[in-house]
Amino acid sequence: MAVKAPASAGRSFVPAARTRSAIAKRLAAQAGRMSTAVVAEMEIRHPWYSDLSAEERSWVSMVANEGINGFVDWFADDAESDLDPARIFNVAPRSLTRKINLHQTVDLIRTTIDVVEAQIGQLMPRGDRAVLQTAILHYSREIAFAAAEVYARAAESRGSWDERIEALIVDAVVRADSNEDLLSRASTLGWHSQAPVVVAIGAMSDDEDFGGLRKDAERLGLVAMAALHGDRLVVVLSPTSPDAEPDQQASIGWLESLAAHFGSGPIVVGPPVAGLMRASESARAALSGARSAKAWPEGPRVLTARDLLPERALAGNGQARRELVESVYKPLLAAGGDLLETCVSFGDQGGSVEATARALFVHPNTVRYRLKRIAEVTGYSPSAPREAYVLRLAITLGRQHSN
Repeated sequence: MAVKAPASAGRSFVPAARTRSAIAKRLAAQAGRMSTAVVAEMEIRHPWYSDLSAEERSWVSMVANEGINGFVDWFADDAESDLDPARIFNVAPRSLTRKINLHQTVDLIRTTIDVVEAQIGQLMPRGDRAVLQTAILHYSREIAFAAAEVYARAAESRGSWDERIEALIVDAVVRADSNEDLLSRASTLGWHSQAPVVVAIGAMSDDEDFGGLRKDAERLGLVAMAALHGDRLVVVLSPTSPDAEPDQQASIGWLESLAAHFGSGPIVVGPPVAGLMRASESARAALSGARSAKAWPEGPRVLTARDLLPERALAGNGQARRELVESVYKPLLAAGGDLLETCVSFGDQGGSVEATARALFVHPNTVRYRLKRIAEVTGYSPSAPREAYVLRLAITLGRQHSN
């Protein structure tokens, strides 16, 4: 939208038409060098610029170049012409507003103006400098207002649309309906297709502030999608860096920081998976855990689906039963050294090392060594009540399924 140059802007600094035209021609001749200098300065001043892809950097360069050309045209026009600073941002696709935020755009404007001012002092004749430096200050003010308007319009137009896209993606993840359309939709929200993904499920809060959740996730270096699934809040999280490694412990920390956006009760985090196409695996485990979490009210507020393996198995979840057998029972059986027998006997003897030693006719130190080995092999210690419960259930299930 064109903006009428306000009378108070004082275009009185602009010289007569013939002089203005001559200065504008000299300025236009230097526009290319100024654009190159702006890009070089962006790389020095702003680390975020180097993190952009080559295509995205070219968009930023186009915006900077159009800003300089716009200044030349604006200066060359007569004082009565309308100013259309928004045209500068129209040369780049709207998706650029997803890649760089308003603060970064203001940095871009400030850097461009600083460089142009410096270049005017170096490249333009001495007699042109004062009027051009005054003009660039007036022009930069209009550009700053235009930038704010562009971002405000982008936020308004995409707000409800983004939420609909998010709801579709989250629903597809929960229903395990993963395909190329899922990646295409997610890419419009700034997702990397191969970055690790975790899905968390908990009760919905009274205040469905998905925008606040996304902002808090962004502060943690994450991108987030959220939607309601029945009476539960489903959140899909991924690090902004595509090179990040899946990390279950890190995901627990993320959800502890975002817990205020959930309602009361447990928040169950699915296992990290490699990419959005596999997010349904994390969602399936998290949903199973959320359904079973009420059986362990003493558990922590944020817990993993693996923490709830016993409750999920007892609720009939086949994946949880298989995981207990494959990751606990079979390794214990394969390790040999009477570990399985010691594990069962230690539980039967009430967790007493001495009583277990007597029952097995071995030295107590042998029992202690075997208990240590059980923890190393399975990841669960028979000496911890909750972990002993997991071990005993895994052994029971493993024996049921053994030939």
